[in-house]
Amino acid sequence: MNDAADIARLRAVAAQAAADAAAAQAAAAQAALEAALASSGESTESSPAEEADAGQAGAADSSPQTAAPAEAAESAQYEGYAAEVHDGYAFSGNTLPVGTYLECQPSVLDGADPAPVAGLRVGIPMGLVNRHVLVAGATGTGKTRTLQLLAEGLSSADVPVFLSDVKGDLTGMAEPGQASERLTARTASTGQPWQPTSFPLELLTLGDSTTANGQAATPLRTTVTEFGPVLLARVLGLNETQTSALQLVFSWADAEGLALIDLKDLKAVVDYLTGSEAGKAALKTIGGVSAATAGVILREVSALEASGGDAFFGEPALDVSDLLRRTTDGHGIVSALELADIQSQGVLFSTFLMWLLGELFELLPEVGDPEKPTMVFFFDEAHLLFSDATKPFLEAVTRTVRLIRSKGVGIVFITQSPTDVPDEVLAQLGSRVQHALRAHTPADAAKLKKAVSTFPTSPLNLTEVLASLGTGQAVVSVLDEKGRPAPVTAVVVDAPASIMGPGQPATVSSLITSSPLRARYATAVDNESASEMLAARVSADAAAAAAAAEAAECAKAEAKAAAEAEKAAKKEAERQARALEKETEREQREAAKRAERLQREAEKAAERAAREQERREERRQREIERTIGSVGRQITRSILGNILRGR
Repeated sequence: MNDAADIARLRAVAAQAAADAAAAQAAAAQAALEAALASSGESTESSPAEEADAGQAGAADSSPQTAAPAEAAESAQYEGYAAEVHDGYAFSGNTLPVGTYLECQPSVLDGADPAPVAGLRVGIPMGLVNRHVLVAGATGTGKTRTLQLLAEGLSSADVPVFLSDVKGDLTGMAEPGQASERLTARTASTGQPWQPTSFPLELLTLGDSTTANGQAATPLRTTVTEFGPVLLARVLGLNETQTSALQLVFSWADAEGLALIDLKDLKAVVDYLTGSEAGKAALKTIGGVSAATAGVILREVSALEASGGDAFFGEPALDVSDLLRRTTDGHGIVSALELADIQSQGVLFSTFLMWLLGELFELLPEVGDPEKPTMVFFFDEAHLLFSDATKPFLEAVTRTVRLIRSKGVGIVFITQSPTDVPDEVLAQLGSRVQHALRAHTPADAAKLKKAVSTFPTSPLNLTEVLASLGTGQAVVSVLDEKGRPAPVTAVVVDAPASIMGPGQPATVSSLITSSPLRARYATAVDNESASEMLAARVSADAAAAAAAAEAAECAKAEAKAAAEAEKAAKKEAERQARALEKETEREQREAAKRAERLQREAEKAAERAAREQERREERRQREIERTIGSVGRQITRSILGNILRGR
């Protein structure tokens, strides 16, 4: 009786017996009621409406009496911690199945290996999936299959799913699973009701990249403006100072009405702001960006282009409402985004998923805590999202994770260790599916110890359990419907209902060609954006500068001509002045000469007059003298005559 399989079989038989006993008790009660009615003379026949009312009343009255013994009988078949787990996971609402309880208690096993307890099912309340989930575990422990299982359960519940298919081996979800002896033995030991099922799948890629098998799925693009500076800085690996500079660039472009569609637009704006005089002047109005910082941004953008990241930025941009589609038969469509080159574009891949969450947050209305999530996101390789992230980026992630649950969106982080997720984000995750953690090195042992410390208190020795779990086994911790931690338990994870691996090439081709989104997003368009607008602006500025230079040259020529004319006029004026001066001097000389001549003439005339006067005077004098002499002679002669006569 120590054989685990026999114990599980006997427990299943006991559960069936309890259910049969409950059914027999209900039949006996019904017979007693009919007998009592017959003895009292009341008719046992009634109208359909009366039967419906009686049925509802009977169900309301008898369900506590019939269901309670059944539940009690079912719970009674489990002992110890198994019974506690059964009661802790007996949720009233819909449940997202995870697996079957795995008995790990040494006191129960009595030296045997851990074994599943058939029929003791463990799951996550569907209404609490929007409190987010962590799936962690070492490489090769079954995380991808757990991701597939959860995605199948959500799709079956009419919940759209977006998941990242890093390895390209989730395309098998489009094909129903195949039964095998190993699978049959597994489901028989766990009591999982397995049925092969296919699920509606939409294959997506970032930009024009291809899937793992080389086929071009529906490309997803967005614009640089929509992506935003904080997320882009994360992709470019910028520090906080460089991120602030990038935010200035985005702010200026937005204020100028310049659409940043692709990376060439961003490069054009940075070049314009830091390389042109007009751009430098504009940049001073919003804050400076050093040449070194601009150089770093341009180099990182060029590196992103070289790695193929430029194919993701462009138009037509993704309408995130296309990720919320459902089929007519009540299944949520699983949108699988594949990235073949996770090594070179892992940061872009994970950051893009955060951008999608941000867009969903803006799009969806507030719904609180619905009965099932509006949508669920799966973040595979989540450590890529947080590794070397800046403080603004981590704050944005934490804020999104905290607030988006009110929109009904659940997030499932998949990574190797809980320590890969920052404490601020880890505190927001209500459910955990922890696969095995190995302790091969001291660092691994430290991570194991930290992982154990993040679980609620339980009687399980989680250090031993986590280190000894096999592939496809995990430790589960969830919140119950009242938000309280349910018992921590180990489980055998359910087997997915679809193919566990890549789908057939024909299936993948059919998914791609029949996609209703392909016609909308397959062909990239190059609308007028910042690079063209700035090129036109630079051309206009150059033309204006040339015109201004030509006008300046004309003005200079005119000024030169005017100066030369003025100089010539001045020279002419000076010449005329000199000529006038010379003429004046000549005239003055001539006047002086005339004056001198006149003066000489006057002097000569005066001299002549004086000489004439003198000559006249001399003549008069001579005449007088002659007269006097004549008179004197006459007198003398008279006197002498008289004298002579008197004698």
